[in-house]
This record gives sequence, structure tokens and C-alpha cells, in this order.
Amino acid sequence: MSCPICRKATDTTYQPFCSRRCADVDLARWLRADYAIPAPLTEMDEETADQPTDSDDK
Repeated sequence: MSCPICRKATDTTYQPFCSRRCADVDLARWLRADYAIPAPLTEMDEETADQPTDSDDK
């Protein structure tokens, strides 16, 4: 198995990563919301997409 970040061989201590650094890179990506699970839009999503938000006024 290879590290999902840098593709090096994994270390059993940090599985599925090769090092603490790659584990931290992955955590940072989750915290920044770089990873997302796509979901179909619902009726409520479509209704709220047309409404202006407070940040649109600035």
C-alpha cells in the first residue's frame, strides 16, 4: 500500500500514511474542507441559492 499523499511506502505507525508530515497534510486538507462528498441538490438548496446573503451586500 502506498501513502495517499506522496505515494511512498506506508509506515505501520502512521498507516495509511508514510509519515507524520503526510498525516498532518491530510488533516489540514480536511480542516480546510478541500475534501467534499458530492451530493445532489435538494429543493431547499435550489430555493436558498436564489436568495441574497448578508455577504452579498458588502
